[in-house]
Amino acid sequence: MPQGCVICLLLAAGWAGAAYVRNREIRQMKKCMKDGNDFAFLSHDIHDLEHSKQVHLPGVTVVMPLKGFGEHNLHNWRTQLTSLYGGPLEFLFIVDSTEDPAYHAVSRLLLDFKDDVDARIVVAGPSTTCSQKVHNQLVGVEKMKKDSKYVLFLDDDVRLHPGSIGALTAEMMKNHEIFIQTGYPLDLPSGSLGSYCIYEYHMVKHIYELWLFIMLCIFICWIWWWQFQPIYQ
Repeated sequence: MPQGCVICLLLAAGWAGAAYVRNREIRQMKKCMKDGNDFAFLSHDIHDLEHSKQVHLPGVTVVMPLKGFGEHNLHNWRTQLTSLYGGPLEFLFIVDSTEDPAYHAVSRLLLDFKDDVDARIVVAGPSTTCSQKVHNQLVGVEKMKKDSKYVLFLDDDVRLHPGSIGALTAEMMKNHEIFIQTGYPLDLPSGSLGSYCIYEYHMVKHIYELWLFIMLCIFICWIWWWQFQPIYQ
């Protein structure tokens, strides 16, 4: 019971903090739009969107390991391909074989965009030493353009905001000591039973991960206390 209360309190604090940050960002966007920046959803400073600055943005390769073809995959892929990132951008859709349903779906999708985006399909082949997803990601890194500075790994169930790639890249450029960034999905159930099942799965998964983290912290604190206790005595 005490552990459950602690987890619920931590979750509530996390949700409250996320709500505060989200509302602060929305207020900042509205203020920028009121001041004449209609592209505040991409950047608070409209001067950052000028061509003279966009041409100096680093190259980014988006690697998407695919498996199968689901209900919302096509729409998710479209949101990824229509990113408004101003720098060099490459998309690599990685499948294990041409027999995967995702291969034919992506092929038709890329025909719609033709030469508008730099995107291609890579057949990685079956994995022999690790999971298929990790194998696809490694092959994607191997096949990416050498002048790309950053790699963005995306799952096929991610619906991407037009400014996400730009925001992630901007944070990496602010602090060159950052090696990796990550994020968590924001599940929005569409009303179907399947979407709610996925929502609940992610919710329970995050709670379980949080519980493991708390237990690990408690264990480390206990080891530290046990190790240094004789010194204090």
